[in-house]
Amino acid sequence: MTTNDHPAVADLLARSHRLGADPRNTNYAGGNTSAKGTAADPVTGGEVELMWVKGSGGDLGTLRPEGLAALRLDRLRALKDVYPGVEREDEMVAAFDFCLHGKGGAAPSIDTAMHGLVEAAHVDHLHPDSGIALACAADGEELTKECFGEQVVWVPWRRPGFQLGLDIAAVRRAHPQAIGCVLGGHGITAWGETSEECERNSLHIIRTAETFLAERGRPEPFGPVLDGYQALPEAERRERAAALAPVVRAIASADRPQVGHFTDSDVVLDFLAAAEHPRLARLGTSCPDHFLRTKVRPLVLDLPAGAPLEEAVARLKELHAEYREEYRAYYERHADASSPAMRGADPAIVLVPGVGMFSFGKDKQTARVAGEFYVNAINVMRGAEAVSSYAPIEESEKFRIEYWELEEAKLRRMPPPKPLATRVALITGAGSGIGRATAQRLAAEGACVVVADLNGEAAAEVTRELGGPDRAVAVTVDVTSEEQIRAAFASAVLAFGGVDLVVNNAGISVSKPLLETTARDWDLQHDIMARGSFLVSREAARVMRDQGLGGDIIYIASKNGVFAGPNNIAYGATKADQAHQVRLLAAELGELGIRVNGVNPDGVVRGSGIFAGGWGAKRAAVYGVPEEKLGEFYAQRTLLKREVLPEHVANAVFALTGGDLSHTTGLHIPVDAGVAAAFLR
Repeated sequence: MTTNDHPAVADLLARSHRLGADPRNTNYAGGNTSAKGTAADPVTGGEVELMWVKGSGGDLGTLRPEGLAALRLDRLRALKDVYPGVEREDEMVAAFDFCLHGKGGAAPSIDTAMHGLVEAAHVDHLHPDSGIALACAADGEELTKECFGEQVVWVPWRRPGFQLGLDIAAVRRAHPQAIGCVLGGHGITAWGETSEECERNSLHIIRTAETFLAERGRPEPFGPVLDGYQALPEAERRERAAALAPVVRAIASADRPQVGHFTDSDVVLDFLAAAEHPRLARLGTSCPDHFLRTKVRPLVLDLPAGAPLEEAVARLKELHAEYREEYRAYYERHADASSPAMRGADPAIVLVPGVGMFSFGKDKQTARVAGEFYVNAINVMRGAEAVSSYAPIEESEKFRIEYWELEEAKLRRMPPPKPLATRVALITGAGSGIGRATAQRLAAEGACVVVADLNGEAAAEVTRELGGPDRAVAVTVDVTSEEQIRAAFASAVLAFGGVDLVVNNAGISVSKPLLETTARDWDLQHDIMARGSFLVSREAARVMRDQGLGGDIIYIASKNGVFAGPNNIAYGATKADQAHQVRLLAAELGELGIRVNGVNPDGVVRGSGIFAGGWGAKRAAVYGVPEEKLGEFYAQRTLLKREVLPEHVANAVFALTGGDLSHTTGLHIPVDAGVAAAFLR
């Protein structure tokens, strides 16, 4: 039996999943759980005492066996004899590696000592809002005693580490009747001799604290509602959020590009409408998990909800300049020669009264989780203010954790970002063919993708293939409609904070001789592709201008925009229009750092929505070949004798946007396997 098959591991994983599934118990990736037991030593065959504990970076709700660290308890507990003291406690983390049992598993986290040194078979360390509310109340020790009596013990704030593990172990020995403790400024820890007892004790602490705060607390802990700061009606609120999102993203991305997330939940809106929100927001968050994601405090717009948009934008920019100065001063107050370099002075959380919260991170999940953590912080503030006053840990302690060498080492271990990380791509006609292949390629390279298509079901299916809302969102859009295009971009900026990369791919094809081509055929062809790509590019340019991050606009044009083939007047003329739009917009938008390029495919039959919709049959008839042989026919007329597939076009889009061609604009790349008549001159 491997240690992963051990009954204690199965119980530990089941308990972790139950605890992690309820956000009242702990935040995403927050807290850790452990179990102790005996197993056979793989060398001697003798029984050894082991501890399995959630490793660094995992999440309780989705914890798997490989997310556990397995350690020898005798070695772990022997570290007490060589512990050099609190000033050098960080050295103990490296020592955990020498206590590991077997191969594989996760790296031990900073909280490993807490679990190993406490004399209990099962230990839970969690970050429930109710527990942190008591931990961050000004008189938290007295409130903990009032709430729990002798059952739960108060432990004053101490940075996570080996010494905190020693402190909690001492509490366990000194208070044999206790089921756990409240850690000042931090969270809770509970224990039990069985997995069931430990889980029961954890939930008892959490639910008892919830009840205490609800029954003991005053009804309006954030104070009265400020006139003019109430939530705007939903439609107006989201319209304003969409207008502000690119500007706010520019604020959060001054040092390095960020992906955004928008939240307008009642928790956020009620907090921002209350009189005490400026004071509380300035105090910042307390739990280490919170402020590592949200920074020490958010940027808060100090204007009522109905302030003119231009005034709100101007004020946000002023506040951003002040925020950067204050953050630099915070860094300089506490940094010493051993501190890592300042990572960036932009806010991770931006709060706009009446509208909601914008949160930011290196990808969509990080941005979303940062927002969730700030909601946790609001709940903590509410609980603490209800029974006392909110008193987070000292600023100097926040700095020690934010710029902790162990956190810096964790950042260094992270894999390098993918080429399109932090970039948001909107692709029209992305439900099939070239658009679908482009969505797949850009997502694989790290981009967040807005899958836009007239066929909403097809767009939704592509987003599922790409991995869901943290990777992609679907929008149904008719590119001939200005209103629908605006709505599509509004959805994009609310989902991801902005748009950096737009691919004009939507299209149809009318294949008829001149005398059979009607004015309606001509208008339909030009409305969808020439007019549609113009409208999409115009809206993209507005967003990109407000972001100030540059951007890419790619046109999927065609060999037919260069080469004059038979029976193709409407399609060929429209593609020529698109090709010249590339040149015109490249010349106009370059000063904004927006690059505009094109791709000229030919003969993309397999997977193509256009060819499947009747165009293939008509072109096959023109060339006198069976429709199922059309792709082969196109291949044989090329110089390379190769069939062009949607993914080949997607490769060209990536080549233009992935970074290596950063100084190229106004270019058309042929992806036609070599059609000499379409060579660009």
